[in-house]
Amino acid sequence: MSYFAHLECSRCAQTYEPNVPQNLCTKCGKPLFPRYALDKIAQTWDKSALLEREPSMWRYAELLPVIDSRHIVSLNESMTPLLPIQRLAAFLGLEALWVKDESRLPTGSFKARGLAMAVSKAKELGLTKLAIPSAGNAATALSSYAAQAGMEAHIFMPQDAPPFNRNTCQLAGAHVTFIDGLITDAGKIVAERKEAEGWFDVSTLKEPYRVEGKKTMGLEIAEQFDWELPDVIIYPTGGGTGIVGMWKAFQELETIGWIEEKRPRMISVQAAGCAPIVKAWQEGATEAEPWANAHTSAAGLRVPHAVGDFLILDAIYQSDGAAIAVTDAEIREAMGTLATHEGILACPEGAATVAGLCKLVAAGEIQPENRVVLFNTGGYQV
Repeated sequence: MSYFAHLECSRCAQTYEPNVPQNLCTKCGKPLFPRYALDKIAQTWDKSALLEREPSMWRYAELLPVIDSRHIVSLNESMTPLLPIQRLAAFLGLEALWVKDESRLPTGSFKARGLAMAVSKAKELGLTKLAIPSAGNAATALSSYAAQAGMEAHIFMPQDAPPFNRNTCQLAGAHVTFIDGLITDAGKIVAERKEAEGWFDVSTLKEPYRVEGKKTMGLEIAEQFDWELPDVIIYPTGGGTGIVGMWKAFQELETIGWIEEKRPRMISVQAAGCAPIVKAWQEGATEAEPWANAHTSAAGLRVPHAVGDFLILDAIYQSDGAAIAVTDAEIREAMGTLATHEGILACPEGAATVAGLCKLVAAGEIQPENRVVLFNTGGYQV
């Protein structure tokens, strides 16, 4: 049984039918969110039902937008482990530290969650041609899931995207265009050509379903912590769908009665060479200005402007969180720190959370007794 009720604008609350392909709100241009009959879910769905389900992101079907499970396009998106990080915790003077290791997912990164959901819903809606601008991992994920679904994937990525992502997209048979510029420039090309080409745009938060895939990170954390959330979540932020999705997950779980009102402090980590959310937070702004001359070796953090900036900042403000910038040198050092202390080979974006944690501990922003979760969003790639 599906509890997916309608789509709703995250800013102006305009509602839309769920059985029609939608991008941004036609009234105010902001992201749309799937909404569910949470009152009915609360009456009919019990936590004990999870005990009999496969350990994958699809175990939370009642809170997901795919109506008919036959449309699910999957490469086995298993639950990712919450690894206790004891040696690094002791080094930093912390009592409880974990890494949520998303590198175990298909295609090697957390992007598998969002694109598995977006492609599945696209299949259910009868779409056949999907287009995306990407700095790397999202392109690999879309290429792989579109191949599994028998759809066309049209990829636009910067010339200097990581070789792994360039190669995997081409291996999966995607139509790949490399551009001189950033992900925002790639996004402009998709926007300009999608109508004439018949593409459906699956850019970050410009369609309603990738956020639902990312939401499952929050659902998993809640379950892995036995429905009592950690004190702090530190997350690497480019487009920010992960923070937005987890915050939505926590709201829905509270509404159906599975968690209390307590929330983790949501900490956004960005690269010093591209830190629009950090700047906005420091200024107390509710939206972020586009970042000029964006540069960082962490490709996933090189997002000069996020369409969901106001949603990221909302989660930070509402949780008494923070936003912090780290340099590329600090990211490289953190990759070594995590590997030498714990044997975890993290991507630069994941290592950025370690660099951010070190700064926050030194500044007294995180206390020894705080239960802290870091996100490693992908594996180390040469």
